[in-house]
Amino acid sequence: MLKTYKSIAVLLFLVLLAAGCRSSQHIRPGDTIEVAFEKAMSQYERERYSHAVRSFETVLSMGRGTEYAADAQFYLAMSHFHNRAFLSAASEFRRFARNYSRDERREEAEYMEAFAHYRLSPRYNLDQTETYNALDRFQLFVTRYPGTERARDAQVYMDELRDKLAKKKFHAAEMYMRIRQFDSAAIYYGLTVERYPGSAWAEIALVNQILAYVNYAENSVRERQQERFEKAVESYQQYLQIFPRGENRELAEGYHDRALDGLSQVSAVTAER
Repeated sequence: MLKTYKSIAVLLFLVLLAAGCRSSQHIRPGDTIEVAFEKAMSQYERERYSHAVRSFETVLSMGRGTEYAADAQFYLAMSHFHNRAFLSAASEFRRFARNYSRDERREEAEYMEAFAHYRLSPRYNLDQTETYNALDRFQLFVTRYPGTERARDAQVYMDELRDKLAKKKFHAAEMYMRIRQFDSAAIYYGLTVERYPGSAWAEIALVNQILAYVNYAENSVRERQQERFEKAVESYQQYLQIFPRGENRELAEGYHDRALDGLSQVSAVTAER
């Protein structure tokens, strides 16, 4: 029984000691701003980012206009980012860049703002608001800091985001093809090429646009077939201009042949009349 009491006493002592250590790491009334900042940085370095957020916010409320304010603002943004609160991180990085425009970390802050929006970009089939936000911020960054290493990284992310947007347009076109709305499919295939010509989806989108116009013509009344077959031919000609060595050229030529056959049949019927 005595051993049990001793064990409980030791355990209680350790719990109280740990609680005291944790308490000493938190900002307390009466702490100077220097001490408060050191505690906030300690939490950040220990990867206790939720605590660091609260602590850096306290430092900012204590010391706006002091030598600690810029550091507190920057690490507040970084704490949000590491805590995966990307929207808050983007806002705080933007605030840092605006309030401390001469700070040497402004470039990093503007890059991280864009990168935070990038991390918020969802799968292609969901709302792409954050994808557009990331693109806008990366584009602004590339314009302000051309030729830098971060600008090159930003360009890679921009290509990835544009590819995602192209995929969304392409799959919208595919959906219209499945439900036999060939005119709408042709429009969305065209938008994929027009807006994202450098994406991985552009070539096959243009090939499929030829098919969409062919299907549209073949399922139209006789009076409208010629103009729609001609649109298929125009799409094929555009394909040759943009992708003269495209890997789907054989497929495009097959659809083009169908369009020419359709035009021949329309001409024959017209001549008989």
